[in-house]
Amino acid sequence: QVQLVESGGGLVQPGGSLRLACAASGSVFNFNAMGWYRQAPGKQREWVADILRSGITNYEDSVKGRFTISRDNTKNTVYVQMNSLKPEDTAVYYCNARMYSTNAVQNYWGQGTQVTVSS
Repeated sequence: QVQLVESGGGLVQPGGSLRLACAASGSVFNFNAMGWYRQAPGKQREWVADILRSGITNYEDSVKGRFTISRDNTKNTVYVQMNSLKPEDTAVYYCNARMYSTNAVQNYWGQGTQVTVSS
């Protein structure tokens, strides 16, 4: 049973920083990719960033240059460092892990952590 546990959310002022962590129950190399999604009130969940098994990282345009995704293989943990936060970054952030098979993609999700950017 795959478990993803997020931590690090909270309230921060505009321009501030937060680091979210996602601890996986097994090795991060079990997954083809891990990443972060977010969902703001009244909006659909949207992809934010991911890191592939190879180490390649990808970012949604609005967070490029402000967010950095990384992983610590020894701790089976993926992080996202969020700098220069804006009120529009306010959302529940979800950790995601994906496994690819021949005919399907298996997605796993964490429980979510609230990030609020407000003065």
